[in-house]
Amino acid sequence: MVKLGNGLKLNFQAIYELKFQFSNNNSGSPIKSRRRYPFAAVCLCKMTSCDVIGGCPSDYVALSVSIISFVSLFLRSTLPFIIHKVPRPKGSSFWLPTIQIIASFNLLMSLAMALNIVRFHRTHWWQSCYLWGVWIHVPLGFGLLLSCRLIQVTHLYSVFVKRRLFPIRSYISLPLALLPWICWAALLQIKQPLSNHCHMGIQWAIPHICLPVLYISALVAITAAIHHIEFKFDELKDLWRAILVTVFSISVWVVAYVLNETHEEIMWLQVTTRCVLLVVASILVVAFFSIAFSQPLVSVMSLNKKDSFGVKSMGQALGIPDSGLLSQNDPTLDVDPNQPLDKLLLNKRFRLSFMEFADSCLAGESLHFYDEVQQLEKIPVNDPVKRIYMARHIIEKYINTGANMEVNISHRTRQEILTTLDIAHPDLFKNALNELLQLINMNLAKDYWSSMFFLKFKEEAAMRNVDHELEQVNGWDFSPRLSSVHCPDDPFYQDHMSRDPTTTHYH
Repeated sequence: MVKLGNGLKLNFQAIYELKFQFSNNNSGSPIKSRRRYPFAAVCLCKMTSCDVIGGCPSDYVALSVSIISFVSLFLRSTLPFIIHKVPRPKGSSFWLPTIQIIASFNLLMSLAMALNIVRFHRTHWWQSCYLWGVWIHVPLGFGLLLSCRLIQVTHLYSVFVKRRLFPIRSYISLPLALLPWICWAALLQIKQPLSNHCHMGIQWAIPHICLPVLYISALVAITAAIHHIEFKFDELKDLWRAILVTVFSISVWVVAYVLNETHEEIMWLQVTTRCVLLVVASILVVAFFSIAFSQPLVSVMSLNKKDSFGVKSMGQALGIPDSGLLSQNDPTLDVDPNQPLDKLLLNKRFRLSFMEFADSCLAGESLHFYDEVQQLEKIPVNDPVKRIYMARHIIEKYINTGANMEVNISHRTRQEILTTLDIAHPDLFKNALNELLQLINMNLAKDYWSSMFFLKFKEEAAMRNVDHELEQVNGWDFSPRLSSVHCPDDPFYQDHMSRDPTTTHYH
């Protein structure tokens, strides 16, 4: 209590209470409190500052960091596709990173709104604490971000440790992983624990931070279970990096969040902690997205050409022999149309010619599938990791329903592949190949023998045979080149006589 001039007394605790009422009053003036503390209400108009209603310099610094972080995140995820012209992948390899970008935006936006980072002169319905601090922040922000990473590491564990595809599709497993976050948000909505400044108190803040801690613990446990796998690419190393960055960021975030929730009366601490919360979240979303992508061929998150794979097929990325373009040493054998097609396709040049014909008929998926299965068969059985990479690539590209180049096989054969207990099995695609070879024989083979592609193949084969014979002839040693005539009528005789003194002596 402070005694002022003209016999007025001012209670600073009353002014502190009025300060919160003033900041939350829609009209901008504390009507009820003004009747009780008239002088305090006058002082309140001058004392209400950014520590309550937002807009401090540090708040705008944190907001700038979050905007820059999200812009860099968006550019990092889109520019490689635009610059390198990488085709957009389908399935979970595209949608999970996309959902992570959306979750990152939700997380940063919800923090900026719930922590009063931006000062608004009026309150609106869309500024509700339960909209931003509960629903967008909990299930659509942190929940989506950690659930996507949990689904990715679970897929990695299922494929490389269990050697089988994850039995639940991503569009089902992701909502299941998100369900605890949705239940917690619904509980907060029912109990209404938030204050006018979106604070929930220590009794709710501690359970609130248990979900992210629980999901981070699950990530660590699953990643530790696959530490013995010698990956061809850097999935495991990048995943550990992502986990370490996440653990550090979440630890700092939890400490700042608890201090912000439990010390509302310390204004400088409120300003500091909300700045730390937004900055740490900005760093987290960029690092979390940039690290740990389990798609070795689609290393499109790097604009550096040295970091990206300069290969056109999974076989080249895995280092499978003869998986690239044709070389000059590839043999050309005589092709007999009466031979079985499966034997003819073993000739790489014939297979590529037949593949070009099938592509011109818009039916090349079967030949491309056959070509990649042939590359898979070149990987030794005692190298299961490479076989898993190649088999998973073939399944995602040709077998999955709605895949880029889905092949026409029976439902039974497709389900046998998708539900296999050993994705590295040598006969995984045997039945599918038999079905496709029958279709090729019935639909494409007869037309190919009368097509321009076969005529072109025969001409190139004949030219290569002639070139091969010339190379053998040119490979003989004719130096010095002397004529067998040895007389003045020999056109080379004078030349040899002038260049080789030993020849002159001999003659």
